[in-house]
Amino acid sequence: MSERVEQEEIFSQVLRAGRRTYFFDVRSTKADDYYLTITESKKFTHDDGSFHYQKHKIYLYKEDFTDFAEMLNKATDFIVNEKGAEVISERHQKDYKKEENTVKQTTSAESFTDVSFEDI
Repeated sequence: MSERVEQEEIFSQVLRAGRRTYFFDVRSTKADDYYLTITESKKFTHDDGSFHYQKHKIYLYKEDFTDFAEMLNKATDFIVNEKGAEVISERHQKDYKKEENTVKQTTSAESFTDVSFEDI
């Protein structure tokens, strides 16, 4: 049984967004080329106060950067154009503060859609 071994991080950024945290990590392949992992980590709290994290990871390779960035920009532009940048969900964590998270999400969306994969 082969196990995928994570390579050392070369560059890393963290985006905290309420219960979710996004990690953008540049790693090196065995051939010494770079690729990007995007990890979403979401905290879940149990009734007894204990908690666990659920993680989802995307591996993104250089040959897909341009198409990925284009589709991400189109999708985020569509959402903002159709629904605006303000969050319109009733399902937020108990300690949700609209002013703080609205600013964070707007800032996060703006900075995230401005990612240039050519710089990596």
